[in-house]
Amino acid sequence: MSVVLNHLRIKNLALVEELEWQMPAGFIAVTGETGAGKSIIIGALQLVLGERADKSVIRTGAETCTVEAVFSGDGLTKLNKQLVDLGVERCEGELIIKRTLSSAGTNRQFVNGSATTLSILKTIGDELVDLHGPHDHQSLLSPEKQLGLLDSFAHADDTLAEYKTHFAKLQSLETEFNALNTAETAREQELDLLRHQISEITSAKLEPNEEDEITNRYKLASNSKRLIEIAAGVSQKLAEADGSILSQLAETQRLLRELEKIDNSISQFVTTHESAVVDLSEIARSLGDYAEKLDLDPTQLAALEQRVSLFETLKRKYGPTIPEVIAFGERAQERMRKIEGRDEELERLRNEIETVRADSNKSGEALRKLRAKAAPKLSLTIRKNLVDLGFKQSEFECKLSPNEQPRPNGFDSVELLFSPNPGEPLKPLRAIASSGEISRLMLAIKSALAAQDAIPLLVFDEIDANVGGEIANAVGAKMHTLAREHQIICITHLPQVAAAADSQFVVTKEVAGGRTHSRLQEVTGKARKEEIARMLGGKSENALKLAGTLLARSTSS
Repeated sequence: MSVVLNHLRIKNLALVEELEWQMPAGFIAVTGETGAGKSIIIGALQLVLGERADKSVIRTGAETCTVEAVFSGDGLTKLNKQLVDLGVERCEGELIIKRTLSSAGTNRQFVNGSATTLSILKTIGDELVDLHGPHDHQSLLSPEKQLGLLDSFAHADDTLAEYKTHFAKLQSLETEFNALNTAETAREQELDLLRHQISEITSAKLEPNEEDEITNRYKLASNSKRLIEIAAGVSQKLAEADGSILSQLAETQRLLRELEKIDNSISQFVTTHESAVVDLSEIARSLGDYAEKLDLDPTQLAALEQRVSLFETLKRKYGPTIPEVIAFGERAQERMRKIEGRDEELERLRNEIETVRADSNKSGEALRKLRAKAAPKLSLTIRKNLVDLGFKQSEFECKLSPNEQPRPNGFDSVELLFSPNPGEPLKPLRAIASSGEISRLMLAIKSALAAQDAIPLLVFDEIDANVGGEIANAVGAKMHTLAREHQIICITHLPQVAAAADSQFVVTKEVAGGRTHSRLQEVTGKARKEEIARMLGGKSENALKLAGTLLARSTSS
């Protein structure tokens, strides 16, 4: 087993204040009385797998809850390319996933210390853990899920991906062909509209960056009269009017020079005063030049106003900015070129469609052959597993049927058919009412796909409900076999299943300091025998003896 979950840390989740779980490889059974908090283990795993959750899961009185999972193993290197593509640190033999929920509503998640999004967390989690609850068998009723199971068994993923690429391209080309191959009247109407749009945009002779410049010039020009008045008024007060500021400063400058002759220490004031006079003279001159440039004639102002108005009209019709208006015109020209060259373009599309259809048919046929070859093998493997699980004379068939038209997933549909008892006809899985039957069937299918399934950790949450006796022994044995290829965590109430596990952990609930706490601890030796006996109905001498027999049978198998 190349990857295992070897550490799970939970803090302030529901009844768990703090839990550190070091777990081994192989088949792990989690047991405990009803209501002890076994479901919290599943909830913690769902959090690190990217499932959505709200602050109601946070332990009462705490501000945050945290779940951290540590996976290890050489097989993690297979995830590195995907991790890098997702913007996450590469694995070096260990992958750490952490999820934090806060009562304030701010949730954070990390992979290998890198902050990430919930969707990325879910993408990574889907590669590591496959979780099956008592109601998850409903997914088996989906035709798409059933087809996916067959493709997984047939190692058809690459062929399916190739087919999907060709099929999507074919659909795109056919859509383009049909859009171009419209009625003649509609074609002429569209051409008239395109010619008008192109003419309107082209005649404007737009430049991508001219709008700001023209708008600023128009703003100044439209206010030029007032601007000229203000500039001239300032210039007059500075230099032109009787008693202007500069004429008054000439007198103060004369007095300062006279003062300097008597007391040389004020020479710096003389220099500063002279500099101020020069600066004010420059301002007066510059304002005069500014006023002259603003003195536009009405024709120039009207031209600017017309240009700004044209910009606004074109933007209302074709795009929020002038560059987007230009881009609209370019697209319209390309569309008109295609329509005017309609016959040539239709012929080109027709030829390309035939080429892509041939590629699609080739990959679709290859996919069909893989499925047709794998379907009877999958049926046989599942039938053998069903026998192991107590269906001694059941029938199972993976029935492959051709679609009337090619679909995104290929030329075929799959229906999984099952008959639990001899003499009964094969029926689709959706017609099976017994949850015990469908749960065992799911385990049989999962066992058949074990070698093909690359997901390292399989979690079963009470999928063994509604079975018992020898069937429970068979379920435990099948999970023990599955554990050769995967790490298995099974939450169970069945002593036969728990006894078949490589290791067993018990969830207990206790009240301390007025608060309820859930605990998890491994049981071995005598403690494990007592827990199996409890599951059998008590710790009587007979129950303990039977528990020992179950554990001994598991050890010898």
